[in-house]
Amino acid sequence: PTQLANQIAAGEVIERPSSLVKELLENSMDAGATHIEIDVEQGGAGLIRVRDNGSGIHKDDLVLALSRHATSKIKTFDDLTNISSLGFRGEALPSIYSVSRLILTSRTQSDNSGWRIQGDGRELDAQPTPAAHPVGTTVEVRDLFFNTPARRKFLRSEKTEFSHLEDVVQRIALSRFDVDVTLRHNQRAAQTLRAGLDERDKERRIADIIGTPFLENALRIDFEASGLRLWGWISLPTFSRGQSDLQYFYVNGRIIRDKLVSHA
Repeated sequence: PTQLANQIAAGEVIERPSSLVKELLENSMDAGATHIEIDVEQGGAGLIRVRDNGSGIHKDDLVLALSRHATSKIKTFDDLTNISSLGFRGEALPSIYSVSRLILTSRTQSDNSGWRIQGDGRELDAQPTPAAHPVGTTVEVRDLFFNTPARRKFLRSEKTEFSHLEDVVQRIALSRFDVDVTLRHNQRAAQTLRAGLDERDKERRIADIIGTPFLENALRIDFEASGLRLWGWISLPTFSRGQSDLQYFYVNGRIIRDKLVSHA
């Protein structure tokens, strides 16, 4: 059955609230958002709401957006050899929908009003209804894993889950200095990261996330060769640490974890 297939897929895509937020943030950035607000309650188990000012989802595509493997990011086979988006399989939204109570509201520039669709993981037969909404998309996820109690049981404490979630937001924020990111937990501001493309603005964001001591002991690097560019900030040998918790690597804006690079 479709619902069971989606729940199995959800096990691969959504490990905990933080992985859900990662998928939604990547969707927002793929949609060209420059302002993203994230509201979280109970570490993400109670509520995760991600709101952006991206291009939005057309009314006719709302139901399709919650269908497996239905992606608007890959249209031809050739696109697979030149993937420029962060997500492309089209599994995130249907996987999230299958294990939560989800409300998807969106409006495109060409629409006079927003449209909303909602459900609780069962076979989707609802049709979009009109809703007041600016251009962009809001995904509201409540009661994560409510219908898969074995998975919900493995969630850690509220503090631990929010810590993982905040780390994901920070990692993504460090890859996109041009996007405003606001994170609230239980109605309290946890991160307010303003966009900026000049060096001062970028370094301010780095200091907000990693800390001023790193920045005070860092060198700006920017090197090009053979069609590749390596740029960022690297700390001086005097700023040594016994762990790699302040190492952040990206390829074309995508977060990577690589033991060879990290060790080097």
